[in-house]
This record gives sequence, C-alpha cells and structure tokens, in this order.
Amino acid sequence: MSAWVLPDHVADVLPSEARRIEELRRGLLDTARSYGYELVMPPLLEHLDSLLTGTGEALDLQTFKLVDQLSGRSLGVRADTTQQVARIDAHLLNRKGVTRLCYCGPVLHALPDRPHATREPLQFGAEIYGHAGIEADIESVLLALECLRVADVQNPSVDLADVRIVRSLLAGVPAGLQTLAGVHAALAVKDASELKELTKSFPEASRNGLLALLQLYGDVKVLDEAQKVLGHIAGVKPVLDDLRTTAARISPARVTFDLAHVRGYAYYSGARFAIYVPGASDALVRGGRYDEVGAVFGRNRPAAGFSLDIKQLVGAVAPQPLKAAIRAPWGVDGDVAQAISALRRQGETVVCVLPGHESEVDEFHCDRELVQVADQWVVRAI
Repeated sequence: MSAWVLPDHVADVLPSEARRIEELRRGLLDTARSYGYELVMPPLLEHLDSLLTGTGEALDLQTFKLVDQLSGRSLGVRADTTQQVARIDAHLLNRKGVTRLCYCGPVLHALPDRPHATREPLQFGAEIYGHAGIEADIESVLLALECLRVADVQNPSVDLADVRIVRSLLAGVPAGLQTLAGVHAALAVKDASELKELTKSFPEASRNGLLALLQLYGDVKVLDEAQKVLGHIAGVKPVLDDLRTTAARISPARVTFDLAHVRGYAYYSGARFAIYVPGASDALVRGGRYDEVGAVFGRNRPAAGFSLDIKQLVGAVAPQPLKAAIRAPWGVDGDVAQAISALRRQGETVVCVLPGHESEVDEFHCDRELVQVADQWVVRAI
C-alpha cells in the first residue's frame, strides 16, 4: 500500500475547504460568545473510565483506545466532547449558578456515524448548565439557529420531540431491558408490526399509546392530536405544552414534530431537537436536554445544549467567493517592502511573486497589483 494512502473515512482538508472550515469555526465561536458562552478546550484524550462513564458508555464502540506509556492506564481518544464539558462544569468550575460553555475541536470515531461521513469530525457545541426550565431548551435551539444563519444555511427546519412521552407510556410496564430496547428500535424505524408483537403483553393504555406515536409526526397539529390520544397519560400533557411553547418561541423557523423519535433515549432526559436543511440526508444539528450527564462526576444538575460537525456543515452551504488579493513584486527592503507591509496592516492579502515564478494560488483572486508609478508604489486594478 502506498505511504500516502489514508485510512478509510479519513481525509486531508485542502485549501478551499480548510478556509471555509476556519471561517465557520470563528463565526460559530463568536456567535456563541455573543450569547454569553465561555470557551473551553478539553484534551483530545483522557482516561478511558472518565470518557465512558455514565451516559458516555454509549460511545464505547466509537472510541479509539490505547495504553498510556507513562502510567500504564487505558486511555481513549474522545468520540464526543459533551462528557468532558460536563466534567469541567462539575469539578473544575463547580459554580453554583448558570454556566454557559462552548467548545470546538476534533473528535475521532472508530466507525463513521452515517454514510460517507468522516471519522474525524470537527465538533462545535454549546451547553448550558444549572437551569431546569424550558428557557434553557429554547435558548439552545435559538443559538443553534443563529449559528446556522451565520453560516448562511438556507431554510432550516427544526424537528422537536421529547423522550419523556415514551417514558411516561412505559412507566410501570413489566418488561425486560431487551424488550424495552426492541420497543425503542421499533419506534425509531416506525415498525408497527414489530411494535405490536413486542407490546402484546403491555397494559392496554401503554400499548395503544406507543402504537399511536407511530402516526404522530408532522406540523403543530400533531400536538393537538397527541393531546386527544395521549392526554390522559400521566406526565404527557405538560410535555406537550412545553413543545408547543418552544415551537412558538423559535418562530418563524419551520417546526415539525416526531413524537416517536427516540434517538439517544438513553442519553436525553427531556426535549430533543434536530435541525435539517433541504437536500441533506441527515441532521446538521442535534441537541436537547440531558440532565443526567454530570451525575457520574458527582454533580447531577440540569444541562441542555447541542453540537454539530463543521465539516458536515461546510457541505451544506454555498461555496464562498475567493478572497480578493493584491499581486506584488518580491521585495524585502526599500519602498516596496514598506508599501507591502502597510497594505497587510490594513487587512489586505498581498501575494508576492518570487523571482522567476508566477504564484500558483487557488484561494485568492488577485484582482489588483502593486506597481511603481512615478517613484510611488500604488495599487491598481488588473
């Protein structure tokens, strides 16, 4: 095998894409900061028992593992950053009030999490700790939408759900873990026949309610229908009210509902959302409420947030024009050097032509040139 061949689903990022990724990274972090989120930078690898405790156990198959040559302990390369940020909130910051944190950095997946996905996403996320109210859920959705607006994503659609509906329907149901896992899997793919088989021994109210969920997807009218068929189930009405409130607060964004959507049911503790754009096969953003995330670190407090892969995001936005630049002759002293330095201090990109070579630059459009006119160096259009 050639030495330059990379592993499957791992790729170099070339100038055009790299420029856009970096522009997006800066824009997203600035947007999060404008909402009051503080930047943290967790390490790329940690002790394995820290990465995979509690809710992090679901990431076991996605985590690359190695042995620390210093301590002999097992280490893991992070496959997700949320667990690390929860540790920072719980132990390093340990604040009493609300804490808003954001992050952006690479994660590594043992397997691609969707067709054609990279195994080295650049994960951006924002999380709010310490507030159990719906306001934190709404803020997470609003910030996610603002990030997509900054990225120039067109026509996003927010899909809302809440894992508490399924939990309410399963409360007190005498079923083993394997059966419950099967129920969640059947709900996820809307397999009515499998769901009927798995729930044949369930109480009638739970069974009928779970089967009804398969049809409860669409616009806001879904909530009215859910109220009719599930409103008598303890705990369901407040959840439907919260979903209605959230949808109203994030208007005018397009909002849909899928009350059978239980992706991440072992992770999320309440509302969850996904944001899609036309033409994309998978969600650009996923988030919601995950109040149990800090429990394994000894500080179980409310948490909500979202994350996205900037590399995936780049593929969903229109290509950007090349950055305008100025072509200049090579010079390290004298008037030309001073003129070049002055232009760069003004924020211009100046590409110097090395003696005997034309510059081969794909990322800049040299629409002007620095020339000497009457003993003065001036910029003129090409």
